[in-house]
Amino acid sequence: MFFAVRRKFTSMTGFRLLIVGGLLAFALSATAQERAATEFWISPDGADTNAGTQEHPLASVSMALRKVRELRRLKDPSVKSGARIILRGGVYPLTSPLLVRSEDSGTKVSPTIIEAAAGEQPVLSGGVAVGGWAKPQGEIPGLPAIAQGNVWVANVPTFGGRPLGFRQLWVNGSKAIRARHPNGNALAPLLGWNSENEDAWISPTLVPSIHSVSGLEMVIDQVWEIAMLRIKSLHVEGDRARVSFEQPESRLEFGHPWPPVIVTTNYHAPFFLANAIEFLDQPGEWFADMAAGKIYYWPRPGEDMERAKIVVPALESLVQIKGSLDRPVSNLRFKGIGFSHTTWMRPSLAGHVPLQAGMFLLDAYKLSPPGTAYAHGLDNQAWIGRPPASVSVRGAHDLLFERCRFEHTASAGLDFQSGTHDDLVEGCVFHDIGGNGIQIGHFSDAGVETHIPYNPKDEREICRRERIANNLITDCGNEDWGCVGIGVGYGREISIEHNEISHLPYTGISVGWGWMKASNCMSRNFIHANHVHHVAERLGDTAGIYTLSAQPGTVVSENSIHDIQMSPYVPDPDHWFYLYLDEGSSFMTVRDNWCPTERFMKNANGPGNRWQNNGPTVSQRIRDAAGLEPAFQDLLATD
Repeated sequence: MFFAVRRKFTSMTGFRLLIVGGLLAFALSATAQERAATEFWISPDGADTNAGTQEHPLASVSMALRKVRELRRLKDPSVKSGARIILRGGVYPLTSPLLVRSEDSGTKVSPTIIEAAAGEQPVLSGGVAVGGWAKPQGEIPGLPAIAQGNVWVANVPTFGGRPLGFRQLWVNGSKAIRARHPNGNALAPLLGWNSENEDAWISPTLVPSIHSVSGLEMVIDQVWEIAMLRIKSLHVEGDRARVSFEQPESRLEFGHPWPPVIVTTNYHAPFFLANAIEFLDQPGEWFADMAAGKIYYWPRPGEDMERAKIVVPALESLVQIKGSLDRPVSNLRFKGIGFSHTTWMRPSLAGHVPLQAGMFLLDAYKLSPPGTAYAHGLDNQAWIGRPPASVSVRGAHDLLFERCRFEHTASAGLDFQSGTHDDLVEGCVFHDIGGNGIQIGHFSDAGVETHIPYNPKDEREICRRERIANNLITDCGNEDWGCVGIGVGYGREISIEHNEISHLPYTGISVGWGWMKASNCMSRNFIHANHVHHVAERLGDTAGIYTLSAQPGTVVSENSIHDIQMSPYVPDPDHWFYLYLDEGSSFMTVRDNWCPTERFMKNANGPGNRWQNNGPTVSQRIRDAAGLEPAFQDLLATD
């Protein structure tokens, strides 16, 4: 008898042996492994003293993970085929991030799976509920007359025994507006900008009734980024008002040359002011008086404050996967889990002055004359920090995030920081994200100037062979407008395929860092068949897909990019592109990308780039195939 034998192995589906053409057909698939795996059940009304059965569930993932860790330590045969931690639907408030260590690793045949119960929607939340809302008695000092009698008040919640500071507030899952002026999407023009004195000049009509500048902030449009500056003083002098700022952001904001604050005869950088009770003048706005311990909110039409679910964020991070190069975390899977309500208080403590893609400046200044040992024409130096994410990964491989939801964050959604490889993010939703939807790879260490090419001696540091596929990424960068849907720094063999990316303030996909033609660790990245549209809704110098620096073997192919329309507040409404290869981009292939017109930028590129068949003549077949594949089209109904 003839038997044809075929073997197939992948890190995500396990080992499968198929005998075709005979009487025997045997498959050891991931599904079979998961059925045979030991189980621990979790429920919002469970208890960590329970056994963790379906009838007597635990209360926390951390306890279940600890039990699995002990079984693995003792080499218990019950985890030979893996371990499943199954979460019933509901919200799981966290008081500290879930820490996943190398000891929590599974193996290819015995993975650890943290998953939603069938048909249910569990959410790991870093938020704190705010209750006890009531109509205030009497007039509230500073509140505009139009709002008197319309706002509700509650006590600032405590967290860890202290009053909780926060910058976001969600009502029934919808983000409320931190009281601001002008309202809505409107911005006001700067009247003056003095780098020597470190002050700005604005119209006094914007601040006629401000009684205190404590907590008051200015948010300034800087072409491809914004800056969030805490106001130190405000003085009306005739027909102008002079504004000074707190340190360290004042030094950074007036010292860095890029991105620029433009104030010329023809263009005055736009801004808005935020976080004063005097600005609470329309439904959907809120203000927290931290000195008095009170939160004020003007409900939107239809919001019942006696029943509304109101949440403010307390934790910066929900899950921290922390392995090392020598002892990585591996073979861990998250399926159907929600990650929601994270904070980021740095802008309230030190301001926020970013360089690009949300990476914030620690120091920066202009070089005169220009030139460094590694870049003879460089006109500036900068050192940066990295914003946090709701889920962060370091020193790990063979991880899976499948059908998860990342929502309601002050900063990034998911971050692969360093030392990661062969991970998959598929079928996930990234929505209402304050910063970057997904961050991958090295950008710069705090002590290393950001233009120095990254080439680590130990290549295990490089994030490589990561696959980001079939995800819905929308409404990211809604706190820091300069952030992107998917942002890759120094990465190697990163595959970004078949994602739907839309409604962003800046760029859709950004790959590369360094602004240099010099050799670095990047190579063979693959940006393929993504559907990018309705991006660049707030800032300029932008694109649907953007690259930086030398990336030998990188391919940008068969993407569909359309509907880019500039904000009326950008300095140059024509400086946007469907595809943008920026400084140092080299040795890349850009082919078969559909867009309505051939609107491309090739700025200070290096050698070796190949452009083939991009623009409106690309076939309808390629255009239709871009974006979510059929098995993931259901994500569009959840947006």
